[in-house]
Amino acid sequence: MSSQSVDQTLLALADPTRRGVIDLLRRQPQRASELAEQLGMTRPAMSRHLKLLRKTGLVTENELEDDARVRMYQLQREPFAELSEWLTEVEAFWGEQLQAFKAHAEGRKKLR
Repeated sequence: MSSQSVDQTLLALADPTRRGVIDLLRRQPQRASELAEQLGMTRPAMSRHLKLLRKTGLVTENELEDDARVRMYQLQREPFAELSEWLTEVEAFWGEQLQAFKAHAEGRKKLR
């Protein structure tokens, strides 16, 4: 896991429109025009968001076998797995900190 890839993922997901795209693609792969329509955007605006999502590796673009002009977008697992791993590490840190605080507080309570 690289901190740069987690940074890029978080930066991409900071935008509500891109999170909306991710939510739609969780259901099924879709065309850019379908995504734009569902999110009430123009196609050029959607194209800019999809470009950033592709650049960060969150989505991929694939041609349909029967029509090379049509591009379908789908989620990629790897960046989300890296983000999940990082969040698990952060959560573990706070769990350890809370356990240490609890031990300290209970130790002080016994001294009274």
